Amino acid sequence: MSRKGKNATERTHTVTWEDPKISARDTESISGIDYLRALRDGRIEPPPVAKLVGYKIVDVDTGCAVFKIQPAEYHYNPFATVHGGIASTLLDTTMTAAVLSTLPVGLGCSTLEIKVNYIRPITSKTGEIRCHAKTIHVGSRMATAEGKLMDSQNKLYAHAISTCMIFKSSK
Repeated sequence: MSRKGKNATERTHTVTWEDPKISARDTESISGIDYLRALRDGRIEPPPVAKLVGYKIVDVDTGCAVFKIQPAEYHYNPFATVHGGIASTLLDTTMTAAVLSTLPVGLGCSTLEIKVNYIRPITSKTGEIRCHAKTIHVGSRMATAEGKLMDSQNKLYAHAISTCMIFKSSK
């Protein structure tokens, strides 16, 4: 189906972001938890992907993190539900943040694998979704974490487990 010109069904979504270098963590000068708290408190700009997808950090403590998102139509797949990649992105972000919150200056982490179980569809009518994640194990080279996506009534929409590698900064 082709669309010519504007019509009553057309919507727009504008995204603006700062230079990614501004929000990048300097592993040599700030611990993981201090970086995450600075993001939460607005002292550091969120990375571009956070602005694009629309998630925000809500809370962080050592070994746990909470992020939120307001599901919207621009997150939809062809079935008029939020694309599983959005849920997976929020789970990955939050679980990695839980691991990052345990790391001192000089160490970073990155996701090696993620396993997501989708329980029920998410739509814009679902309301705000929060992802709660906590570490399961943090070693010197690997960490695991688990996360859950829930609505305001604590109804579960997806859950996941992640493995992250831990590495020394390359500076």
